[in-house]
Amino acid sequence: MFTRTARLLLRPGWPEDWVELFRVINDEGIVCNLASAPWPYTPESAREFASRPQDPMYPSFFLTLPGQDGSRLVGSCGLGEFEGKAELGYWIAREYWGQGFATEAARAVIEIAALLGHPQLLCSHFADNPASGRVIEKLGFQKQGAEMRYSAGRGDASQSISYSMTLDRHLNLRAA
Repeated sequence: MFTRTARLLLRPGWPEDWVELFRVINDEGIVCNLASAPWPYTPESAREFASRPQDPMYPSFFLTLPGQDGSRLVGSCGLGEFEGKAELGYWIAREYWGQGFATEAARAVIEIAALLGHPQLLCSHFADNPASGRVIEKLGFQKQGAEMRYSAGRGDASQSISYSMTLDRHLNLRAA
């Protein structure tokens, strides 16, 4: 599955993407804010992530910035399954922080989640990552509370803030 936004091409990862993926995600400041990426992040971690099969109900996308020198990997955004529900996850390469790419990509993935028939979408961020919380709130998620959540990058559970969004409400707002 592919989709476009104003500035990004969202596409599946391909095995040959692992080198660029490793270059942009091999940053403890990124990985420590993710639930499933390990730290240290190894070339093998990048190979596995770039090669994993896509679940049609939970697609994951590489965010690329098309340009004259080819496509540059900006980050990743997609859906995963958490406690039996769809969950939005994303990360952005440090060189692209603060440029609105997380919000832009997440909006596209929220639309895809609604079209796939997910009734609700979850999202969370670690409490010490308030920038991600601002993105989530800007997207229209409603805060649900705080909980402990395991982070492979941190090697332990950390305080996390959880959010949810009812997708039929999201579609109704878009139609208005």
